[in-house]
Amino acid sequence: MHWDDFDAFCQVVDHGGFTAAARATDRPKSSLSASVSRLEGLIGARLLERTTRRLRLTEAGESLYREVSKPIAQLREFAADAVTKSGQVQGALRIAAPYEFGMHHLASVACAVMRRHPKLKIELEVEHALVPIFERQYDVVFSALEHSFAPATVVTRRVYSLERGVFAAPELVARHPGFSTPADLHALPLLAGSSDAHWDFKGPEGSVEIEVRNPRMRSGNAGVRLEAAKAGLGVIRVTATFCAAAVAQGQLVRLLPEWECAPLRIYALLPGRRLVPSKVRVFLDELESQGRREAVSRHSAKG
Repeated sequence: MHWDDFDAFCQVVDHGGFTAAARATDRPKSSLSASVSRLEGLIGARLLERTTRRLRLTEAGESLYREVSKPIAQLREFAADAVTKSGQVQGALRIAAPYEFGMHHLASVACAVMRRHPKLKIELEVEHALVPIFERQYDVVFSALEHSFAPATVVTRRVYSLERGVFAAPELVARHPGFSTPADLHALPLLAGSSDAHWDFKGPEGSVEIEVRNPRMRSGNAGVRLEAAKAGLGVIRVTATFCAAAVAQGQLVRLLPEWECAPLRIYALLPGRRLVPSKVRVFLDELESQGRREAVSRHSAKG
């Protein structure tokens, strides 16, 4: 009996197919297929129905998965804990993040960690929509919890608080003179995120909440909204780092600089487990380190 065959079967089910499981486990697709075939021979029943479009569990497959998936997952966790205690950083680190955060804050972290740990592989998915929490077997999911909540089985760590502002093209601002308070935003077309209901500000007159009414554009893709803002089609609320190049090139100007936008708070969501794997820990440590360096740099520039 090959216990690896049970693990291969669970991996295929967890990832929704042989190709995805092979990528996630760094095993040849043929090896996973052979493991499942061997298991089917041992049990004497077909476990999976393979079609060109999707994979479906048979009745025998559902029964087996119910029985073995939990102990197999526990064995994987024990193995990961053993590696964590040994201090080795290796294997595949699977990460998902919102586009706006992933594009501008995680690429340099991934490169730095891979340079230091040559046996580590990183799969980094940037999502334009809300990031699904662990439905694709991620090791870390970065999420803005203002739009979602974390289940009780997830460990939540706040990682970043990103400065946001409202920006527009100079020609759009020129068509609306006398712009001085957040309430004036109602006179301009807005470019909103897919779930933006209101924009919050703090300034000389205290806290102000602006309802996002009938925006000219809604998109979960910050890059799309940024292009629309540069084209003069509306006002965008976005992190300052994401639009820094457009501001430096004179394509956008910041509105209401004396008013502080509510920051974009990004959290790292980890599967609940006894120990944080070393591959996750070194990534989060590097992210925190780079964040501190960026904060010092911003402070020095303002000073």
